Amino acid sequence: MNLHEYQGKQLLMRHDVPVSMGIMIEHADDAIPAAERITQSTGINSWAVKAQVHAGGRGKGGGVKIARSLEEVREHASNILGMRLVTPQTTAKGKLVRKVLVEQGIYYPGESEPAELYMSVLLNRETSRNMIVYSPRGGMNIEEVAEETPDQIFTEEIDPLTGIQPFQCRRIAFNLGLNGEAFRSMLRFVPRLVKAYLDSDATLVEINPLFKTSDNKIIVVDTKMTIDDNALFRHPDIAGMRDVQEENPMEVEAGRHGLNYVKLDGNAGCMVNGAGLAMATMDIIKLSGGEPANFLDVGGSASAKRVEEAFRIILKDDHVKIILVNIFGGIVRCDRVATGIVDACKNIGHIDIPVIVRLQGTNAREAKQIIDGSGLEVQSAILLKDAARMVTQTMQ
Repeated sequence: MNLHEYQGKQLLMRHDVPVSMGIMIEHADDAIPAAERITQSTGINSWAVKAQVHAGGRGKGGGVKIARSLEEVREHASNILGMRLVTPQTTAKGKLVRKVLVEQGIYYPGESEPAELYMSVLLNRETSRNMIVYSPRGGMNIEEVAEETPDQIFTEEIDPLTGIQPFQCRRIAFNLGLNGEAFRSMLRFVPRLVKAYLDSDATLVEINPLFKTSDNKIIVVDTKMTIDDNALFRHPDIAGMRDVQEENPMEVEAGRHGLNYVKLDGNAGCMVNGAGLAMATMDIIKLSGGEPANFLDVGGSASAKRVEEAFRIILKDDHVKIILVNIFGGIVRCDRVATGIVDACKNIGHIDIPVIVRLQGTNAREAKQIIDGSGLEVQSAILLKDAARMVTQTMQ
């Protein structure tokens, strides 16, 4: 589950991770009071107004503005709220901005030069250990930094038995070019960040920029935080932060029906039982020259009701030109699944795109007879490669 920036900062603050002070608002009239409260607390008379959407690159799309007067704060908030923000991580339609974060300015006079750093905590899937990725070159696309100057990207793996060690924190601070009070601040910062990541059951905490202020404080200025969905039962408070308005409507609807659905960019809709079989189905469609339009796992039971809801969700995608149903009858018999598919098609009514059904497992032959004798415009297959070939041939 993705969190908004302001929500991620709330979780970090629970673990004493220093963040820039900000107030989330949903109405432009609240912008000036928010800015005044921030100034009263920090003494800083400049602010940032930041769109709160689940997408990176907000500044490039005009979703982050700097204000140096209260009037500018309100103006920027008014302009950003309600806009369709288009960034490199959104579609051409962009995302509707419903919330903005009014935040303290971070550049102010001090005894040293400020610096924008980068830091993230995530799982290294090759070693099955959490790791810290960091760079002294923050505030920009970290992918470009990694490609153009890989020597500026550093990593520290975290031993699950001992946790992050003091010598690793010192190495991080040294590689980031810090000294004096900033060096000591980083030694305190890193363990707190790791603890926030672990205690929240996060899969990613990305901070860009991680800021060294002119008075040598280390603060989080922008963060992206993702929580493991499978751990949300342990965190009802975090689960309550979910913003379904930022998610794909079809994925939200699928979740309500107990379906695992992820929209993709292709035109061949897939309905499968089991995540492994779903991955294999998408692979063979791709190998046959097609493009899968979705990942959809109806689960082991593949009941008639679930199959019907799965059909309805797939058909809501205008890009889908054909549907491939690939069910393995292990827990449930294939003939029962076939009956469910026929009933679902009849309940939905006319389906004006081709449907190919491949059922394998217990009573697969009886299932094929049910599909073939249903009178519906549904093609059946026994082998997966034959089903994939039928998909690509039908699309041509």
